[in-house]
Amino acid sequence: MPWIAGQKLQSGKYVIETVLGQGGFGITYKALHVELNQTVVIKTPNEYLSHDLEYEKYIERFIQEGRILARLSEDPHPHIVGVIDLFREGATHCLVMDFVEGENLFEAVKRRGALPEAEIVPCIRQIGEALSVVHQAGLVHRDAHPGNIMVRRNGKAVLIDFGIAKELLPKTLSSKGIAGNEGFAPYEQMSRGSREPTVDVYCLAATLYYAVTGQRPTTSLARKLDNASLKSPKQINPSISNRLNQPILKGMALEAKDRPQSMQAWLAMLEAPKATPPPPVESVYRKEVVRSKAKPNLEPILDDKPPIKSPRVIPWGWLVGVLLSYLLIGYLLAALNALYIILAWVVAVAGAVVVAGARAGAVVVAVAVAGAWAWTVVVTGSVAVAAAVAVAAAVAGAGAVAVAGAVAGAVAGDKLLESFSKFHTFLILAGTYSLGLGWGWLGHRIFNPGS
Repeated sequence: MPWIAGQKLQSGKYVIETVLGQGGFGITYKALHVELNQTVVIKTPNEYLSHDLEYEKYIERFIQEGRILARLSEDPHPHIVGVIDLFREGATHCLVMDFVEGENLFEAVKRRGALPEAEIVPCIRQIGEALSVVHQAGLVHRDAHPGNIMVRRNGKAVLIDFGIAKELLPKTLSSKGIAGNEGFAPYEQMSRGSREPTVDVYCLAATLYYAVTGQRPTTSLARKLDNASLKSPKQINPSISNRLNQPILKGMALEAKDRPQSMQAWLAMLEAPKATPPPPVESVYRKEVVRSKAKPNLEPILDDKPPIKSPRVIPWGWLVGVLLSYLLIGYLLAALNALYIILAWVVAVAGAVVVAGARAGAVVVAVAVAGAWAWTVVVTGSVAVAAAVAVAAAVAGAGAVAVAGAVAGAVAGDKLLESFSKFHTFLILAGTYSLGLGWGWLGHRIFNPGS
């Protein structure tokens, strides 16, 4: 008869709180370790197994494997439940383990549906590494189904509830019909109680199948006896990658000889292929690709990776030179009251550079600037002779600045066209000219408010 809440064990060292689970081979309780004030799990065999002819062998294996698990806990593994104590209460043998908070994978899938590949694969790998340690100790878990994999709040997975001595139980009480886990066990485990590592490979692969599809896999007995087919995980969830789909199917191979023969071999199949960085691109080739009008065939060379684009280069130094030149030009034009020339001059310069698209644009710009200055002299020609001389000097100085600015603009336009279209080049240059001229005109008005 199961223990009830409040029942004390080991002279009050443990107090039973509730039954966590009950199956054909054992009962697990949630209890309080009074001295440590710590919640623990106590696992015991079912009392009615005492009438079975194999009971003594079962208890012997229970104790033997419990001791091995306790030794494993001397060097705690972060993904294996820790064993605290092994004792006997009356005629009942008890194994005390850490209580792991969180939810098992059955609960997680029930609540959320199929879990994202990027989230669940690290958890499965953690459990696989834990099982490798168990195998090295000479044990096989044989119950690595979703109900025995707990996921903590921090996303770390822990393997719990070892199915120790399970093969010694009567077949009618074996785990194939308990806790809904028959879809996660290979047929050789259910038919002859196999203790090979390939059993755990199948169980863990089937658990991963369930986690990423949200559906229980076809049972191995149905596949063996009724020739039922196992649907590919990718058929159920098309978002699953091929590098995950294949290891699941390989790990769930019906015959043990067709599966990876060790947990480490199966985990190696789960390794995501490392992306190879593309070779460095010489600048000369980058320029040719950007300016080429022909559109190359961009069929994906690497899965799910967009083609690499060359970075756009902006000649900031030249643009700053253009800005400063036209700031001074705007100031001088404002001093000459040549407001109408500014608009005509901006249009002429911007258009000339974009149309030329090269350093030859400087010649066209120089012609436009010369015409603008000639118009300025005509407009201001009616002033007195002394004033006219000053104006002429100002025009000459500004003309030199204008030619320098025009050359800088042409070079900047040439470099911009390496990365931008003519239209975008026009916008950048026209904006730079306008900003410089506007600041120059505004500067003159601020420093000469009475003019």
